[in-house]
Amino acid sequence: MAEIIKMPKLSDTMTEGVVAEWHKKIGDTVKSGDLLADIETDKATMEFESYQEGVLLYIGVEKGKTAPVDSILAIVGKQGEDIKALIESGTVKPVAPAETPAPAAPSASAAETKKEEPVKAPVAAPVAQSAASKTVPAPAKAANDGRFKISPLAKKLAGDKNINLSFIKGTGDAGRVIKRDIENYRGGGASNIIQEESFSDEPVTQMRKTIARRLAESKFSAPHFYLTMEIEMDEMMKAREAINQVAAPVKISYNDLVIKAVAIALRNNPRVNASWRGDFIRYSNHIHIGMAVAVEDGLLVPVIRFADSKTLSQISVEAKEFAQKAKAKKLQPSDWEGNTFTISNLGMFGIESFTAIINPPDACILAIGGISETPVVKDGKVVPGHIMKVTMSCDHRAVDGATGSAFLQTFKQLMENPVILLGMQSI
Repeated sequence: MAEIIKMPKLSDTMTEGVVAEWHKKIGDTVKSGDLLADIETDKATMEFESYQEGVLLYIGVEKGKTAPVDSILAIVGKQGEDIKALIESGTVKPVAPAETPAPAAPSASAAETKKEEPVKAPVAAPVAQSAASKTVPAPAKAANDGRFKISPLAKKLAGDKNINLSFIKGTGDAGRVIKRDIENYRGGGASNIIQEESFSDEPVTQMRKTIARRLAESKFSAPHFYLTMEIEMDEMMKAREAINQVAAPVKISYNDLVIKAVAIALRNNPRVNASWRGDFIRYSNHIHIGMAVAVEDGLLVPVIRFADSKTLSQISVEAKEFAQKAKAKKLQPSDWEGNTFTISNLGMFGIESFTAIINPPDACILAIGGISETPVVKDGKVVPGHIMKVTMSCDHRAVDGATGSAFLQTFKQLMENPVILLGMQSI
């Protein structure tokens, strides 16, 4: 008997999913455990295995399309089985089997010898482009008959390179533009200036939708206030260099040192390790640090658990693994759940200081800026120094200004006196 496979709920916040890829097509045999599809959730793209066996009779969600959790993803049953009633019980229409693939593009030599493809003279009109297309201005130079001669391969190369054909001088027969004309073109002057209005519309990914919803809820429901502090980094810079040269089995980054210092500061200031829960405030005894990672579609926050009990080397290895998994969209729900405090570091991008929006359910997030060389006053003298600015965003419902300030004072002391930080735990 045919059975429905529904869109799975692959994360605690997932309400809909996108089919990133189908690994089976209609008519294929499906066994339990076979990889059926890749599903893009609000956090990552995850592999979805079939838990049923039979023949894939129906695909309910086309590749690249969105469907709500529990809607019909596919139907598996016996070959030739009537599934009309099952389809009608769902909320989506059937997807036709994939079309026969288009024939492969001809080789460069073959394409170059094909009959030239005339291109019409320019028409003054704006063009709305899809996300995958590129704007290639129509050529201004046209023959007397209003047509422009170019080989198909040359036209494709010009499109790939976004070259304005109006400024290409053809060296082929009768002034035809050919492959070598595109390859030899070096641009310059007005030839690369876009003179047509155009734009691209990109569909919002599940990740971006979730980021927009969660951060809007945080910003407009949690009363934010901000605490900024400057930290002298000269001693920490020396300590890091010495650690990496002598002691550490793996390379320690400034971000690793920040995570460790934050974890210890939270242990000493537990009222900051908090979460507003409406009728009560939760103070977590464990310390799980969320580490914001920028990816192509937005932002992911994998969690380093029990960070205060881990060595710098352990934090470094875990942070690097999380960053790689995040960029490859391989994070699992267990990787991003359970944070009690979050760090967002944009220092590596040259950002001096910024404010971050609190990452629910945390009560605080610490924004880390870059290290800047600047004059500082020491012992009554102005000397060169290195300063790192940090700003903590706090939910005023759970954390007051004095509480947040005490945490930052502890964090500052640990970062400016690395002997204290390193003396509390092995490297």
